[in-house]
This record gives sequence, structure tokens and C-alpha cells, in this order.
Amino acid sequence: MRFDLALFLRALGLAFVLEGLCWALFPGGMRRAMSELLSRPEGQLRLAGLTAVAAGLLLVRLAL
Repeated sequence: MRFDLALFLRALGLAFVLEGLCWALFPGGMRRAMSELLSRPEGQLRLAGLTAVAAGLLLVRLAL
């Protein structure tokens, strides 16, 4: 499989759009979510991150 830079940049751009929309539409909710995350232990955050990575990889795999 060949690395497609244009596809990668589109996917990265979409991630930025989705993240930006959350901040633009719900700034108070995002601020509350961020402060809530600060109180969580590192292990819990790491597990959430690894779960998100696994879900993302699964979605990419299903799309191929």
C-alpha cells in the first residue's frame, strides 16, 4: 500500500474541523470537560486514549 499524502491531509483537516466545531459551538461544555479531565488519574486517561486509537484504527480498517 502506498502512502497517500493528500488523503492524510484531508483526514487531518477533518479532525481539525471536528475539534474546532466542538470549541466553537460548545465552549463552556468543552471548558468543563477539560477541567474534569484534569482531575482524572493518568491511567484512566491513557486507557481512554488507547481505546480511541483502537476505535479509530478499526474505523480506518473498515473503510478500506
